Amino acid sequence: MTTNENTATAARLDYARTAPKVFRAMIALDAAAREGLDPALVELVQMRTSQLNGCAYCLDMHVKDARKAGETDERIYLLPVWPEAPAGVYSEPERAALALAEEIALIGGGVSDTVYDRAAAHFAPAELAQLISVCLTINAWNRINVATRKTPGTA
Repeated sequence: MTTNENTATAARLDYARTAPKVFRAMIALDAAAREGLDPALVELVQMRTSQLNGCAYCLDMHVKDARKAGETDERIYLLPVWPEAPAGVYSEPERAALALAEEIALIGGGVSDTVYDRAAAHFAPAELAQLISVCLTINAWNRINVATRKTPGTA
């Protein structure tokens, strides 16, 4: 995003009110995607994806949700640079999930075999499918909220 007219401006429309059937379907998809996954992992993936996609609304919401769920400030603050975080800050499964989430968010070159195989080594096929679904839904939410300029803190 550039620092022009697109930043810090008023919301364009209330998506939930304007497209209620799609909004309800997104809510249902989001809930289904999370099933069976560690909630802390889901929040990490959603925060990191929102950072990459420049979605202030989603980042604000998921940081608040993560804190309510007991996430530490250290893990939240280091998330933008998670590969450089000291050992033990993020588990190996979390690191694999974050790498996968990044490649899905930045889909330009696809998801590499290395990143996919790393995630597959830490997650059973059903869990991996759920993780990919979480990545799908947060990317969709980011795009909806960036396009409509959803204001952070208005959840």
